[in-house]
Amino acid sequence: MRRSDLRKAFRGVDWSVSTADGLAAPEAAAFGAAPSGQARQWSADLTAVVGEVSPSQQVIVGWPHLQPEGPGSFDSAALDRCDERLDLLMERGVKPGLTLLHVDMPEWVDASGGWLNRDTALRFADLAVVMADRFGDRVDHWTTVSDLLVHSVADYVAGMLPTGRGVGMRGLVALHNVLLGNGLATQAVRSLDGDARVGSAMTLIGGYAASDDLADRLALNHMECWAYRLFLDPLLLGRHMVDENDRSPVEETGCVDAGDMAVISEPTDMLGLVWHVPSRVAAPENLPRLLPVRQCFSALNDANRVLAPLGFVLAPMDAVETTTYGWPVVPEGLADAVAALHDIYGDALPPVRVIDSGMCDLGSAGDPAGALRRRSALAAQLGWLAEVMADGVEIQGYEYWSLADNAAWKLGYTRHYAMAIDARRNPSQPRIPLDWAHQDAFGGRVGFTGKPGKRALHPV
Repeated sequence: MRRSDLRKAFRGVDWSVSTADGLAAPEAAAFGAAPSGQARQWSADLTAVVGEVSPSQQVIVGWPHLQPEGPGSFDSAALDRCDERLDLLMERGVKPGLTLLHVDMPEWVDASGGWLNRDTALRFADLAVVMADRFGDRVDHWTTVSDLLVHSVADYVAGMLPTGRGVGMRGLVALHNVLLGNGLATQAVRSLDGDARVGSAMTLIGGYAASDDLADRLALNHMECWAYRLFLDPLLLGRHMVDENDRSPVEETGCVDAGDMAVISEPTDMLGLVWHVPSRVAAPENLPRLLPVRQCFSALNDANRVLAPLGFVLAPMDAVETTTYGWPVVPEGLADAVAALHDIYGDALPPVRVIDSGMCDLGSAGDPAGALRRRSALAAQLGWLAEVMADGVEIQGYEYWSLADNAAWKLGYTRHYAMAIDARRNPSQPRIPLDWAHQDAFGGRVGFTGKPGKRALHPV
């Protein structure tokens, strides 16, 4: 798609450069005073690809700094820092978007059980009340939770963040409580600002069947059910997901009280989609056909041990170009994943805001050739996304995260299979099975072609 056509297709989209810096954190003294070098670089990427954009920046309040001592009290100095930094953004002509919960929570919340404790939903709503009352006059849009998956399934079910805390399927209580907290926080913000745009976010785990084998296609369907419907059925349809055996894994935990689903399904103005890379999905029994036998039960073992009982496993992609960090470059992956969501939910899908979409390509920072490569990848991704928009999906915003934020996050977890490593270690890069990273010329990819959105096997 020509750049002029691309700019026309995305006219009216809210463009933003995001960062994981906390607004209330004392160490972020210069936050908002001036754009960082990387922020300017990523803004230049957007300008080069889609033309002049209205500046916006997504920021995180930093709950641990605001309530370090416990419920009912807020740190006045932290609140003042938030005021000062929001004002600085406004003076620069930047529209701030505010995220209430990113990754970390106050220690006293974790000590009380975190999201396994239903009261955490109430404490989160209390935070939202104070934030909306104090900062609502300067906030363009609100994101309650930066990633519903990270705060529930990845943490309390799988035990990935932090390592070892997962309790298996009993951890689905945390999913219900996160969704309840999201609904309560949404209501709290709207009660103080009836015109507020409020939404939450989740990881978009797009994928492709590893082969034309029916078992692999069904495995992709299983992945999309667990990756999408577990979160979006309650959020958009007002009911917890029911599997193919007519069982609701969340309901079976006994955590759902009368009236909860009405709160959880509070109408949302936007859905943030955290996008990293697509996955190659296979039936568990087919994994030995995709990897040498000795690899089947080594590198992918930790993630697939959790996933196999759900009916799918992950395998590496072949013959695709990768970033210098080892991520596969599949420009149509985002569009295909968004199209899959639209296939499932149709008109119930709210406007979409793409977030956390950096390439994790440290080697390109400050390098003119790297900038060209980065912008080419962005333009290709947006070109595919424009086709999905033409099919009726509303893209409300696109947040281009800095690569440094993405890299810092990924240094804690092995890229494809999310094998946790000790957070106190600081390796130069995660453990990457280099024999998986088959190089190819950009644009010379094989295996993933066709118009986005032409999917199959999506039961609702």
